[in-house]
Amino acid sequence: MQKKFDIIKQNSLWNGIDLNEFEKMLQCMETNTRRYKKGEIILLTGDPINYIGLIISGGVKIIKEDIYGNITIITELSVSEFFGEVLVCAGIKNSPITVESSDETEILFINYRKIITTCASACSFHSKLIENMLGIIANKNLMLNQKIEILSKRTIRDKLLIFFGSKRDKKFTIPYNREELAQYLCVDRSALSNELCKMRDEGLIKFRKNEFEILGEIKDE
Repeated sequence: MQKKFDIIKQNSLWNGIDLNEFEKMLQCMETNTRRYKKGEIILLTGDPINYIGLIISGGVKIIKEDIYGNITIITELSVSEFFGEVLVCAGIKNSPITVESSDETEILFINYRKIITTCASACSFHSKLIENMLGIIANKNLMLNQKIEILSKRTIRDKLLIFFGSKRDKKFTIPYNREELAQYLCVDRSALSNELCKMRDEGLIKFRKNEFEILGEIKDE
């Protein structure tokens, strides 16, 4: 239990919660754990949403598919991150997105209603959980605003400038291969590769597969 708690507590939902409270919470919130193979569907578009998922190991891709079969990667999540919390908080009953495991993945599912409402036992940690969840949803909203900003740009370079500008370090690794990055930016893969090569030739960036380095000042023009 200690090992699992050490992983899970990295998520800000558990700020101010100790191990003893955590063990009680697992029972109170009707949690269950499941394992998935790489590429396995965890949540399919149209499925009912009753639980939120917290990644214990591995990672997931959040995918949106249109009626023509075009796939857009909304984001990729890793260990200790949530998915589904914004949807259930908004009262959405059926998932508008698909969640796919990007590796061998273990997910802790939590009944969301048990987080945001007090129980018959009047557990002391519920008010803290509600406060922490509000902070998580606010941060998710900021991330979605960044994705909207990317999609609003007309050129591939402008999209890349926003994407690179969101990174804290000059050197970083992204969780996408070229096809996945193209899906995330909603652009053609070949055109994306051409633009990356142009930026490299102009001395703006260096890259090897999914490892990037910013050489100059990245600005959105």
